[in-house]
Order: sequence, then structure tokens, then C-alpha cells
Amino acid sequence: MLCLMSPEGRVRADHPLRRIKRLADEALAELHGVFEAMYSDSGRPSIPPERLLKSMLLMALYTVRSERLFCEQLDYNLLFRWFLDMDMVEASFDPSTFSKNRERLLVHDVARAFFGRVVEQARRGHLLSSEHFTVDGTLIEAWASLKSFKPKRRDSKEEPLSDDPGNPSIDFHGQKRSNETHQSTTDPEAKLARKGDGKEAKLCFSGHALMENCHGLVVGIQVAEASGFAERRVALDMIDDVLPGERRITLGADRGYHSRDFVRACRDRNVTPHLADKTRASALDRRTTAMTGYAISQRVRKRVEEIFGWVKTVGGLRKTRFRGIARTRLSAYMVGAAYNLLRIARLIPARS
Repeated sequence: MLCLMSPEGRVRADHPLRRIKRLADEALAELHGVFEAMYSDSGRPSIPPERLLKSMLLMALYTVRSERLFCEQLDYNLLFRWFLDMDMVEASFDPSTFSKNRERLLVHDVARAFFGRVVEQARRGHLLSSEHFTVDGTLIEAWASLKSFKPKRRDSKEEPLSDDPGNPSIDFHGQKRSNETHQSTTDPEAKLARKGDGKEAKLCFSGHALMENCHGLVVGIQVAEASGFAERRVALDMIDDVLPGERRITLGADRGYHSRDFVRACRDRNVTPHLADKTRASALDRRTTAMTGYAISQRVRKRVEEIFGWVKTVGGLRKTRFRGIARTRLSAYMVGAAYNLLRIARLIPARS
């Protein structure tokens, strides 16, 4: 029996992924010149970078835990094949394609450019606030075990080997371990950090998000080294990179950002800091905390936790699958773009 069927005919007309696909294709079309410069005119044809980026969007939207699992599902998932503009007989690509092309994506900073185009789509749709923003940070667990956290000095006393060299039994009790004296052999860029007093320390990176307060969209996302000063430093970098201009804006944040140096740096940048107030040694005066806008910023800034909740539970960024800050940052840009596309696809019909 002969059956004629296409992926387009199997996806219902009102499927929510149709709006996301249309927005993603428009953003990718604006990067056509960048994609042309990435590949040579000669040699064996490679997987188009547009298809790789859209694959990363699908992995974030549908919580696919690995690239190998995604390539397996691509063989029989018609929705995935339709989103990637593949026909019924085209073979799925090999998982190593992601690894071989990731360096090329990093060199040309494609993920950041794609994220910027998605933010620009929201701006053209009048979905972004131009005055009120929120910044916050979180910890992203690194792809490294605490057993790989070993002394930097070669002459330091090493842990005795057990009968299982691949997964030795190590007792950390009584040992002093810090980022100054120890380093992970799996991921040297990962740092030992914890969320607060009484919490366990893990090898982590710090993740940062800059949210506009109108619809809760992400206008800036960054991954950096986990340290006690990373939140304030990266926040200022994102302000300089994403929000330059002469117009005064407000910036909401929690108590972790409340310091005199950060308040002074914000005001030098024409930014009014709406930071969670401290009962002692407050860096803000009544000219700021008594305003109605300050109370609104303190209420709206909590929505940034919804972003972190989505990118960690759905987007798969609770624990990175990659080693190093650069690769984790690439993944964060794509997860942030997926979150924005999902929000924009819902907001545009409501606005229209």
C-alpha cells in the first residue's frame, strides 16, 4: 500500500509550536550573512547552522536531556522533523555533529546574536519596557564531581587510591577545601560555591538574568565564574551592554546587590537602584524607598524567579551538560531565547 504523508500535514493548525517556528525562522533569516561566513564553499556539506540552533530550541522546549537522545527522537518524532524542515525520508544527523560544530558557533558568537534578534522581535512588537528592569543571579551546577576537586599543588598529599580507580571512595571529613588551594580536574573553570549558610557546597557557575518588568521577558543573560562579587559585577556589565543610553531607568534587585559601591555605580550610569532595603547600613535614602515606583519594583522583581525556575526545570539548565563557561553560556543563550519565544508567541496574539 502506498501512503503519501508529510510532517506538515501531521501538525495541527493551532499547535503552539507553529508561532514559535515562525518567530525563530524570522530571527534566523536576519543572521543569514553570519551563517554564510561560517562555512566554506568547498568540501563535504555540513548540517546547516539554522537546523542546529533550532534543535537546541527544541531540546529546551521539550526538556530533552541529551543531544544523543534528541537525535534518536528525531528519527520518529514528526513534530521535531517538521520544526527542522525535514521530510519523511531524510535521515537524522549524528550526535557528534553538535560537538564538531559547537566551536564554530562559539567563534562566530551565533547564539548571542540569535538571542539578540529574539529580543529585538519583542521590542518591535512593543512588548518590552524601556524604563523598568530587574536583575538577579543563581547558581548553575557544573558537570563535575566533588571527587575531581583536588589540590592545585602537585606535591600536596593526594587521597589514597581504592579498589575502584574509576570511582574511588574518598572521605572529605576534616579536610580544608577552597578555590584558592583546590581545582576541579574535570572542569577547571568551575568553582566551589553554595547558595547560603547551612547549604551544601557544589562546583558551580553563576547564571545571571536581566528582565524587563513589563512582560517578564529576558533582555540579558550571562554565565560567569561563581564568586561572591559576580552578581554585582555582571549586573553592571549587562547594563552597559544591553541598556546603554541617556534615559533614566530603574533596576530592581534583592539584598545581595545592596552595597554602596553598586548603588554609586548604578547612579553613575543614570540608573535608579530599586534594591531590597536593609534594616542596617542602608545605601538608599527616603528619596528612593518612599516612592510608589520603588514598591512596584519590589513586587515585580520576584518574577525573575519564574525565569530561573523555567530555565532550570524545563530548559535543563539546573546542571549544565557542558564543560567550561563559554559552552555553558552558549547553552544559556539558547535556553533564554526559547523562553522568550514561548512568551512572545503567547503575548502577540493577546496584544493583537
